[in-house]
Amino acid sequence: MAVFTGHDLTCIRGERTVFTALDFRLEAGGAIVLMGPNGSGKSSLLRIMAGLIPPAAGTLAWDGEPVADDPGIHRSRLRYVGHADAVKAAFTVAEDLRFWAAFWGGGTGVVTHEAVAGALEAFGLSRLADAPGQFLSAGQRRRLALARALVAPVPLWLLDEPRTALDDEAQNRLDAAVARHRQGGGMIVMATHGGPLPEHASVLHLGTTAAGGVAC
Repeated sequence: MAVFTGHDLTCIRGERTVFTALDFRLEAGGAIVLMGPNGSGKSSLLRIMAGLIPPAAGTLAWDGEPVADDPGIHRSRLRYVGHADAVKAAFTVAEDLRFWAAFWGGGTGVVTHEAVAGALEAFGLSRLADAPGQFLSAGQRRRLALARALVAPVPLWLLDEPRTALDDEAQNRLDAAVARHRQGGGMIVMATHGGPLPEHASVLHLGTTAAGGVAC
């Protein structure tokens, strides 16, 4: 059973200490929700977890092995969805998903076709499969960014404010995708300002210098 941990993590942006002495433990099937005001470090922590920026102090580990020993392996086992949806204007919705399926090693031919079809269906994008990215609304772009996580499965999803721009139906689809991912042994770390939390999720409140710890 996979375990993702952080110990004594510190984040410094500019000359400001965003958080320090932060611990977490996330096991297969678990979820951690990051909460706190703007500037409290939610996005920074997700970027540290994704290996996009290093912590000022502390360590990340996967099954007890330091993530820093092989950053490439760590990146291959996660999907990070940040604030930017990174939708190419000229790609259709289906082309976007096929590109990422191939880039992440999701296979070719029937494997990619089935994965893309499943991702389109999961986020209600099937009727938009042939629509170019430049014509998508903000909510449709967000659904496309989230759908990418389904085309080449990995254990860890890191989601930064994933409900942004989503209507009620799309939020329900997101909740269903998160639940299925966890049921299959996947892990979730999600930053949010509100809305329903994943079932049995642990909450890590940021916004104080000593952030504390959480286990799930």
